[in-house]
Amino acid sequence: MMTVFIRTIILYFLIMFGLRLMGKRQIGQLEPAELVLTMMVSDLATVPMQDIGLPLLAGVIPIFTLLCLSLLLSQLSLKSIVFRELTCGQPSILIRDGVVQQEAMRKNRFTLNELLEQLRIQGISSIRDVKYAVLENSGQLSVLPRASCQPPTAAQLKLTVEDDVTLPTILINDGQVVQHGLSASGKNEKWLQKELRQRGFDSPEQVFLLTMDEHGSIFCIRKESAS
Repeated sequence: MMTVFIRTIILYFLIMFGLRLMGKRQIGQLEPAELVLTMMVSDLATVPMQDIGLPLLAGVIPIFTLLCLSLLLSQLSLKSIVFRELTCGQPSILIRDGVVQQEAMRKNRFTLNELLEQLRIQGISSIRDVKYAVLENSGQLSVLPRASCQPPTAAQLKLTVEDDVTLPTILINDGQVVQHGLSASGKNEKWLQKELRQRGFDSPEQVFLLTMDEHGSIFCIRKESAS
């Protein structure tokens, strides 16, 4: 029993490491080659986990080989546009200037019902309101509405607005002090303790979230006690 437990843990972390190498895209955004790799790795991992008669290397070596192959293909895709198009394909325009491209629909086996569903998901009810709809390599549909159907921007309205968008840095995450966040903000724990006392906190454990933006503005949420 302990052998199965240890083998499962080893394979689990090996697969997690492999998926981290593939990047942070979600399963629905994987390229075809990446999706195939994910499916094959999961199948390879289940065999040595269930059959303790097989040596662990019988699962580790194929998984490691596939991960190396994936990295090699990624590097080739970065170097060669032709290879990238061969393995990943090309985006297809399904709607051009309000006109459905039926040949592209048939080529990608994309039904009209699927097209209309994707348009509704993005808040568009009429094909005529679409300038371009592009089926990406990941299977996602990118929809670009006509200019007349988009909300006006401040530039179009000739309004002068202050660009006050900032990226907050997390300093406390669920009661834990984020040290690299403090360092990136140029602060230390002494400063943090002072800020917490000013807000009525005795320790970081009482804070669910604390962030500071580029202007020094602090946002804080108290941690609720477990019921």
